Amino acid sequence: MKRRTLLAAGASAALGACAGAERGVPLWFSYGGKNREALLALVAAFNAEQPEHRLAPVYQGDYFELLAKLRTALHAGRAPAVTHVVAEILPYLVKADVLEPLTKLPGLDRDFGFVPGLTQNGAFAGGSERPVYALPFNRSTPIAYINGSIAKELGLSPPQTWDELEAFARAATRGAGGDKRYGFSCPIDWWFWVALVAQAGGDIVDAEGRFSLGGDAGRDALAFLQRLVHQAEVMRPPSGRDYNAWQVQNQEFIAGRVAMIWNSTAFVRYLEDNAKFPVLCAPLPKRDRHGVPTGGTMFVMPKGSPAAWVEAGARFLAFMSRPETSNEFATKTGYIPVTTSGVKLLEGAGYYQKKPNDRVALDQLEDVRPWPWHPELFRVQREVVQSRLEACVLSKEDPATTLQGARRAIELGP
Repeated sequence: MKRRTLLAAGASAALGACAGAERGVPLWFSYGGKNREALLALVAAFNAEQPEHRLAPVYQGDYFELLAKLRTALHAGRAPAVTHVVAEILPYLVKADVLEPLTKLPGLDRDFGFVPGLTQNGAFAGGSERPVYALPFNRSTPIAYINGSIAKELGLSPPQTWDELEAFARAATRGAGGDKRYGFSCPIDWWFWVALVAQAGGDIVDAEGRFSLGGDAGRDALAFLQRLVHQAEVMRPPSGRDYNAWQVQNQEFIAGRVAMIWNSTAFVRYLEDNAKFPVLCAPLPKRDRHGVPTGGTMFVMPKGSPAAWVEAGARFLAFMSRPETSNEFATKTGYIPVTTSGVKLLEGAGYYQKKPNDRVALDQLEDVRPWPWHPELFRVQREVVQSRLEACVLSKEDPATTLQGARRAIELGP
């Protein structure tokens, strides 16, 4: 989505979105289902504990719809006190000087003991060189979900390399046409492609901070997906765009029409609760090395709010940063607990023995490749790379040509 579209989209909704402020201080949020239920329960608990700082949660659609409305609201001086945003937009918002530095606000001027890889400092190369503008909330990594019944029937283990992934997918693929069961599915999405680039030994920026898009590794990542879709015919061609594609894939997995998918750890509870077979989670495989990006969102506080809103927002973020609070959200959803003391509490209670799938993303933090702190990161993702990835894999365009065109578009700018 172009910047001017992001700014204009949902303008009326954004300007009216703080209408709930008479019920409390506005908190904007995304997503539905179990994740929404878990957040709203915690907001209710905060309001009961600190009624003088009462928050009014306002749903704003998916992550990208929220961002479009936030930009409009910032432009109009009608932003909420608190919201959460995808991590990749953070450098842009900081450069635009629209966020409050957090550590000097009431209740936030202390060390919460966050899991290092989930913070601004750990999620970004160079994040520690700036004031803290964002606190971790629903943080994730991509992981593999495997139909345990199919794996047991075929004697298959979770793949640890790209070659093993292809072998798994070939062995698990059955049938043809409308009755075909695919061995593998993965959204053709920036996030998963960045993971593949890392696994092939590349990074999306070079040593000088230019968007190389992984060089040969970026090309090889696209070529690998093309081979699975077109030559091997073991990867289900993706349906839908953005998060719709993720949801379609989840339904195909639950229905038994795909044996293994890649998706966010955010769906652990949902898939476990709805599948009629054992769901096994596993870390992503490697080619040259293991590597994944972090995902999900971080809490931020836009500038310009009344003092009472600022204090209420800061108190809420401090509440959400408590180990027991972040653990409640994580265990209800599948997102990663954001505090080290919270992780220790779960370990001491034997939680991960009972819920081993929840451990996968936490352990996989050892393989995280930080995002570059670059104000153009989000534009590169949404306006330049995303649509080209989909077109390349589905049309069988030469991956090197696709990425060369993307690099040219990045150089030309918005």
